Amino acid sequence: MEEKVNFAIVGVFVLALGAALIAGVLWLSSGGAYRRAYDTYQTYMHESVSGLSRDAPVRYRGVEVGRVRRMALAPGNVELVQLTLDIERGTPVKQDTVAVLRVQGLTGIAYVELSGGSQDSPALKAREGEAYPVIRSGPSLMVRLDSAVTTLLGNLNHTSESVSALLDEDNRREFTQTLADLRILARTLAARSAAIDAGLTSAARTLDNAARVSGDLPRLLERLQKSADRFDSMSSEIARAGASVSADVAGARTDLRGATDELLPEVRALVSELRETTGSLRRFSEQLEQNPSALLFGKPAPKRGPGE
Repeated sequence: MEEKVNFAIVGVFVLALGAALIAGVLWLSSGGAYRRAYDTYQTYMHESVSGLSRDAPVRYRGVEVGRVRRMALAPGNVELVQLTLDIERGTPVKQDTVAVLRVQGLTGIAYVELSGGSQDSPALKAREGEAYPVIRSGPSLMVRLDSAVTTLLGNLNHTSESVSALLDEDNRREFTQTLADLRILARTLAARSAAIDAGLTSAARTLDNAARVSGDLPRLLERLQKSADRFDSMSSEIARAGASVSADVAGARTDLRGATDELLPEVRALVSELRETTGSLRRFSEQLEQNPSALLFGKPAPKRGPGE
């Protein structure tokens, strides 16, 4: 006899097996197979997060440690983008850790890179009033390049304007005149190169002489010091001699006064006679100029008056 198959039992077994398969898939997809636990953090970006998507990787020094759970504009500040990150529990997120937006290769796929975090820095915790700990953010490479290029272009523009202002018509004319003067100076120096060489030789000789004089300078100073000492001693002797002379002059002054009283009348008489003699000589000179023959023939007789 053939055995009868209980289709009800077979149906229950198939349903149970399907449910077990579905539960296993869900458990594996949720990460329960690896027993991973995640901590939630937030960071605020000051730049565009174009290229970043939900479930984008979060890497710590290149090691994937989590994913981006949510992206939204920051509440109350449209200039910031709020990123909610799920990071594996145990990842050393420190207070000095910085979140930077990076782009992977040439594909343009963006991800969040965590860097920094010194060994001695304390772990990052949520502050009062914050739902999750907030990781500090930094500018991405593209933002830094854009800022650097903008600054460079501004400097180049400023330099170009400065050069244009420097090389205006008047300055170009002055610069041309300066070049012409330099050309004349160069020709003049070339024409007088022999004299310049001679002058340099003389200057070198002068420097040598000065070097020798500087070598003899200590001995010269020593001699000057000795001469100064001798001069001091001589000054003292002259002072003593001057005191003696002063005493002698005081005595001689009295004798000189008496001799002066005796000689003064005779001197006055002699001066009077000299004046008369000088007057006679002057009159004779005038007559000789008027009549030189008087030197040979004597003084002419005076003219007779009327009736003589």
